[in-house]
Amino acid sequence: MSEITPRSAAEAELKTLEKRLLELILTIDRLKDENRSLKSRQESLSAERAALMQKNEQVRARVEAMIGRLKSMEHGA
Repeated sequence: MSEITPRSAAEAELKTLEKRLLELILTIDRLKDENRSLKSRQESLSAERAALMQKNEQVRARVEAMIGRLKSMEHGA
């Protein structure tokens, strides 16, 4: 029967800690990549939203101009 010596217990604990640290490092790297990707996506969506808002404003102005012309034609007729 083999006994667990304090040294072998400490080595086992160090191996466990080393494994856990490596897992944490991998998790941190994955989260950094995911964060970078999400920030990029957010910037893209913000730019798309701004462009859509600008187009919406242009369309609103054109519709209001058309309504104004129709009203003036109605009053002129």
